[in-house]
Amino acid sequence: MKRVLLCAAALLGASLCLASSAQAEEYRSEYRLSTVLPSSYPWGRAGELWAKLVREKTNGRINIKMYPGTSLVGGDQTREFTAIRQGVIDLAIGSTINWSPQVKQLNLFSLPFLMPDYKAIDALTHGEVGRDIFKILESQGVVPLAWGENGFRELSNSKKVIRTPADMKGMKFRVVGSPIFIDTFSALGANPTQMSFADAQPALSSGAVDGQENPLSVFVNAKMWTLNQKYLTLWEYTADPLIFVANREVWASWTPADREIVRQAAIQAGAENVKDARKGIEPPDDAAIKEIEAKGVTVTRITDAERKQFRDATRKVYVNWTKTIGPGLVKKAETSISKR
Repeated sequence: MKRVLLCAAALLGASLCLASSAQAEEYRSEYRLSTVLPSSYPWGRAGELWAKLVREKTNGRINIKMYPGTSLVGGDQTREFTAIRQGVIDLAIGSTINWSPQVKQLNLFSLPFLMPDYKAIDALTHGEVGRDIFKILESQGVVPLAWGENGFRELSNSKKVIRTPADMKGMKFRVVGSPIFIDTFSALGANPTQMSFADAQPALSSGAVDGQENPLSVFVNAKMWTLNQKYLTLWEYTADPLIFVANREVWASWTPADREIVRQAAIQAGAENVKDARKGIEPPDDAAIKEIEAKGVTVTRITDAERKQFRDATRKVYVNWTKTIGPGLVKKAETSISKR
């Protein structure tokens, strides 16, 4: 009996070794990572860091190549989430805005004036709301790993200082491809138009569009002052958290040890990305703001009273979209922010 058990143990060990070897041999030579922005932006640098950490910590078993500009889906950012589920994309660092057409709960972060500061963003992404969002994403067929950040979206234009909704009346603004942004800018009396960022740049330069909204890291790296964006309003009306995810089948093809390496690398890259996205913006460090002002841009910080005017003007949008997102999730977010 002892000899039989020893033989069985030996056979089992050999089988496990063979299985492990076979699994290792099935690893691809390259895994495709999708991002919207290249490495000249914090978003793209996060992708490069994630790929570097994984390559080093797996001794090259998992080789990740970044494809910026959502080039794996022809530049259509709103198709990225579906492409991850379908296996066209292996890994992604995606925008909650771009994925919100497929995952309605991600519109939470686009509710106008929900998050007043960076502590509010952190309260959501690193608290119960963030965990709930990850569970929702898991149910949608992807593996969420970590949070990153693209930043608060600020308002710029070519015509005048904007301090109140009345200042925006009739002005044409480029907004991202999500319906909640059309509703928000319409409620503020503006004329919103959806277009890709690539299309927006010549439109801004020619004056076909008056203004746009984007995080300050995008404003600086894209040199928006060269596109007639002479006035910048810091109003923090929405934020754009990023999410590191993996395709479910790709994730399942890796060993448990390698999965943990990929997860921890994503968490590390995400933490570095948040610091990078806030550098020079979050008080007391205002180097990025000073850089923008040095380019001749008039920077306006709205007061609490002015912010209330914007919030009141978009209240119906907030209420209507709460029904779409889910009242329970919105209430949980409001509670988390109040306790920050």
